[in-house]
Amino acid sequence: MKTIILTHAAAKDLDSLEGDVRERVGEAIASYATTGRGDVKKLTGRDGYRMRVGRYRAIFAEDAETILAVYIGKRETITYSRN
Repeated sequence: MKTIILTHAAAKDLDSLEGDVRERVGEAIASYATTGRGDVKKLTGRDGYRMRVGRYRAIFAEDAETILAVYIGKRETITYSRN
């Protein structure tokens, strides 16, 4: 299992989500850290990956031991343009 680390911004993003959505996103990230399976694709034009959980996206970087979540939010917002 990989260690999950949330940046301060990602933690705030996750806390601001509605309860059921927060739970689904958290479970999806934990499941990916454990099994390596999920709706994850490499980003084009920049480093990192995105995980899709319904209308929400988690943008993260990973290495062999950790997953660093950078941003969590709705796809319709500025998800992909945030640094």
